[in-house]
This record gives sequence, C-alpha cells and structure tokens, in this order.
Amino acid sequence: MNDVLIVIAPAADPLRKADLAAITFAQQVAGQTGGACDLLLMGPHASPAAEPASRLPIRTVLTVEHEALAQFTAENYAAAVANVVIGRSYRLIAAAASTTTKDYFPRLAAALDAAMASDVLEVLDVAETSATFLRAVFAGNLLAETVVDGATILATCRASSFESAQPGETTATVESVTVTDEIAYARKRFVAMQTTQLDRPELTEAEVIISGGRGTKGDEGFKLINELADLLGAAVGASRAAVDSGWMPNDFQVGQTGKIVAPKLYIAVGLSGAIQHLAGMRNSKTIVAINKDPEAPIFEVADFGLVADLFDALPTLTAALKSAKA
Repeated sequence: MNDVLIVIAPAADPLRKADLAAITFAQQVAGQTGGACDLLLMGPHASPAAEPASRLPIRTVLTVEHEALAQFTAENYAAAVANVVIGRSYRLIAAAASTTTKDYFPRLAAALDAAMASDVLEVLDVAETSATFLRAVFAGNLLAETVVDGATILATCRASSFESAQPGETTATVESVTVTDEIAYARKRFVAMQTTQLDRPELTEAEVIISGGRGTKGDEGFKLINELADLLGAAVGASRAAVDSGWMPNDFQVGQTGKIVAPKLYIAVGLSGAIQHLAGMRNSKTIVAINKDPEAPIFEVADFGLVADLFDALPTLTAALKSAKA
C-alpha cells in the first residue's frame, strides 16, 4: 500500500491551480512511500478534463460520471469516492483544501474508518503506519507537527504551499469507473448555487491580486484599486475589515476566514496586515505594500514597501502604467 490517490471533485476543465498543487503534494508523499500517483476526476466535467490531466505526472486517470454527481452534495461525493477506493489499496487519499473538501472529506474519512489531516503545509515524514505533516493552527500563529496513524490516511493540502504540477512527456492511462446507484443520498437535494459573477480572474487562480483594507475608506479607495487592476489584468481582494464594513462582498475576502491565495504578485493597499490576513497571502511570490503607517505589520512580510497615502500613490502609479503602455 504505497500508492497515492488525488481526488478532484467536482472536476473542472481545465484543472484549477489548487488541483495541480494537490498533485504536487501527493507526489511528495509518493516519493517517500515509493508508490505511484493516481488521479480521480468526478462530476459532469470528468471526461473532458481527463485528456489534459493524462499529461500530468501520474500513473492512471480514473473518471466517474453519475447523475447523482451532476451537482455537488457532500453525501453523494463522499459515497462515490468511497465506492471507488474500496477494494483498491492506497496509502494516502489527498485533495486540495477547499470549501467542498471541508464538507465531504471528513465524511469520506468516517466511511473508510481512516484518520485525516486537513490544511497541510508540508510533508515531514511518511512511515509504514503513520505520516507526519506540518499544519497551521490558531490562525497561523502556531505551526504544529501532526502525526496521523493508519495504513490508509486522508489529507487535504493548502494549495498555496505547493507548486502546481506541470505536464510531462508521458501520457497516463485513462479509465472510466462505474459506481453503484447507492451513492445517491435521498434525504438531501441540490436547490441552487448563488455565485458572484466576476469580470476579472478568480482570486485563487489569479497571477496578480490587488487587495484593499480599512485604509481605502470604501468606494473611493476601491475605485482606484479597480482602475489599477484593469491595467494589470489583476483580481481584486479585500481584508475582513473591508468586507465587514460592506465595501466588498464576502467572495473577495482574503485571509484565514476567506480565501488562501499565492499569486505571483500581491499588492496590499491601505491594509495593515492583521495575522488573519497574512495567513491567507503570505505565500505570494512577491508582496508589495502601500500604507501610510510605517509601523503596519504588512511591511514585515512585504518584499517592497511604500509608506504613502494610497490616495496619492495609486493615481501616480496608475498614470505611470498608462504612460508606459502608451
């Protein structure tokens, strides 16, 4: 039992950045067990996603499509994964940490009577009957070494802590798997999904993010941020303070209680850098901070810092970018 299974459910075509990070996480575990990595794609887009996924560094792509998986419910998806893995030997069953895996992965662990670790930051050690992972606790204030026991274990990884897996030169085998009709959970049904329509990249997929905090003072500051984001093709984020003030919707929140991101460039504007926010963006490749308070905690993690009033700095920066593009 040295092999690893990465679960992507519901699958998207193309695969999301978080899913590619989960493959890297699984590869690190397989590197210590000496096993191979398989990929399980589930949902209505499983088959379209299989061909590009087969070029990733994995052994087999398993696809599951069933009418009970047309819309996500935790009970149906947990039952479907359990249906697939029972009878197959895997050392680790892994996925990217997300709102969906937080819902169905604990149910899957219970169904398989297996131990689970969530939001893993680093693989420390994998032994025959245990695995040791590094996890963030208390909103990132502490890092804990968590030991998980069992022949089969489940784990979700924080996508921002792992690089995206890249296509290789070989092609994996694609196998369609049939699951029983018993996966359908009759006592729950999907009603509707309410989402915020975005004209910009989604936060967790964006290469560039500009986030605003309390210092934006609301619409006036975010208007300047949006103008700069349009020039850079960037996503727009917000601190919890900005969201709680009603300046931005919940979908835009970055932080421990929002979205965990790791773009190539993160620009923090009028944002002090509370620990809960830093936990959600500190793995960004380059961090730029603009704040008029030189003692703001955001400067402790920033690669570049500008002590200035954002209402002076952003118009100047936007004008310079427009001039450079012209």
